[in-house]
Amino acid sequence: MTPGINAADADSTVKPAVAHGSLGVLMLGALGVVYGDIGTSPLYTLKTALEWAGGATPEVAIGMLSLIVWTLLITTSIKYVAVVMRADNDGEGGILALMSLLGIKHGERAVVIGVGILGAALLYGDGAITPAISVLSALEGLKTPIPAIAPYIVVMSALVLLGLFALQSQGTDRIGKLFGPIMTVWFVTIGLLGLGGISAHPGVLVALDPRYGFSYLFGHGLTGFLVLGAVFLCATGAEALYADMGHFGPRPIRFAWYGLVLPTLLLNYAGQTAVVVAGAAGDNPFFSLCPEVLRIALVGLATVATIIASQSIISGAFSMTRQAIQLGLCPRLRVLQTSAAGYGQIYIAFVNWTLMALTLALTLGFQSSDRLAAAFGIAVSLTMFLTSVLLFLAMREIWRWSLPIAIATAGIFALVDLSFVSANMMKVLQGGWFPLIVAAVVFFLMSTWWRGRHELLRALERDTLPLKSFIAQVHDKMRVRGTAVYMTSRTDVVPVPLLHNLKHNKVLHERIILLRVLTENIPRVRSERRIEVGDLADNFHSITVLYGFMEQPNIPKALDDCRTKNLVFAMMETSFFVGRVSIVPARRSRFGLFRRQAFDFMHRNALPATEFFRIPPNRVIELGGQVEM
Repeated sequence: MTPGINAADADSTVKPAVAHGSLGVLMLGALGVVYGDIGTSPLYTLKTALEWAGGATPEVAIGMLSLIVWTLLITTSIKYVAVVMRADNDGEGGILALMSLLGIKHGERAVVIGVGILGAALLYGDGAITPAISVLSALEGLKTPIPAIAPYIVVMSALVLLGLFALQSQGTDRIGKLFGPIMTVWFVTIGLLGLGGISAHPGVLVALDPRYGFSYLFGHGLTGFLVLGAVFLCATGAEALYADMGHFGPRPIRFAWYGLVLPTLLLNYAGQTAVVVAGAAGDNPFFSLCPEVLRIALVGLATVATIIASQSIISGAFSMTRQAIQLGLCPRLRVLQTSAAGYGQIYIAFVNWTLMALTLALTLGFQSSDRLAAAFGIAVSLTMFLTSVLLFLAMREIWRWSLPIAIATAGIFALVDLSFVSANMMKVLQGGWFPLIVAAVVFFLMSTWWRGRHELLRALERDTLPLKSFIAQVHDKMRVRGTAVYMTSRTDVVPVPLLHNLKHNKVLHERIILLRVLTENIPRVRSERRIEVGDLADNFHSITVLYGFMEQPNIPKALDDCRTKNLVFAMMETSFFVGRVSIVPARRSRFGLFRRQAFDFMHRNALPATEFFRIPPNRVIELGGQVEM
């Protein structure tokens, strides 16, 4: 049985296992994990914006810089770093954590659950694009110093990406320690390059005045509006600041942003604009900032930085998938822990190879970062808008803000988000369809699984009876030695496998345990709250094991911990009974045929509950049954 979802009470919270250490160490780690995506956006943002604007005149360049500056300030600095990161679910962030924070349980708040699922689905769509556009844009920097290499850029990018995904199963524990220092070198380098450009043309700093951005936006008709889709590329990594908050805590992420990342990004964008104003931008103003003799070295550093950015996206997809599994939004998948030191160091093969296939298809299909830019940003901008919607609910329900203040604050964020969404939607035919199709497929599958699980549980509960009356009926039944553990979603009704065992084998075990695993709406559960034991009479017992949505269940360990509750298990005398359900179509069903078939396929191919819960396979007895849906 898959984990249930249970609302956590106010006193059940526990701070997550974020990294411990000095602020400087945590900031260094955050630079390597959190800021890879937004930190490599200078490789393609201004270049793409100028191309979409139709010209690189000084007026246009200043307007683009102003829009980029204020996008970083409003969307990233104010919305995400200052406000959204306050909406942490006991330290964890991301749209699924925010969804869970708002108190979902079972079928309640379907709209909130739907918004969370859609936001997560959209991030998967853009997650495949980030590695492709980042690596392509970095290696394209070789075209100027080594023109003959141009025909091989796509193949080189594909090989780099193939190697990156192939190494995922080894974990990033060792190389991850280098991410922070490398990204620090990257940010210092791009900041110094930008400073060099500004020193030649300090006049570009007038772009700090937002009127230059508004002047371009409203003075160039449809082109001024459409170019927002390219400007938005500078903020595509903002969602990662929130999603990765649990690894380091909000304070190091904020200090790293305001202390290093934001200043160096602004310097670099201003330096690129200075190069454009000077008429020396070349193919890409980012690489034009660098002296020719150091160009190849910069390309090498950029390639490493984009690999780190890609690694962050891939690791984020793994973490989000685990959250989805624990929240009952995704079938059970095999999750491998690749490091004993870091809980976030996990590997999910299905997610890895699916992302690899999509990323390589994008790289080989679009062939250049320019073309990929048209596909980039739609999904992230939509996710940011959905985050604003959930943020409004958090303002009202959790922070208890007054309605006018909540509407004004969330409304401004939503208005900015919608402007970027609208501009990005104009790119659908040029490639933006790709992340939308991926997101639509993921949304369909996740919503089907969520709804199907509840339909299945409802169907199973129709075939059982109250536990109290059952215990009374079997009081005089002969019992055999040993302990029988039945996985169940409820402890007030008889598990279907128990009924089947009694019906076919005509016996009951001496001690019967009804084991329920619940996933609470918090990232992690304190050890003292992990286990709840109940005596149901006549040697029937209930055990409820609580996990947070960032934790991996381990039933043998949980049963061993029951010693503290005066319930001792000898594993060699304990048998686990689980149901193997086959789904058959009902004559009348609220589930459409195609959706039921999709749920049936996912149900049949989900990781067995025994493996997911780490139950010894030689102690498991499966009992089959059929359920109409």
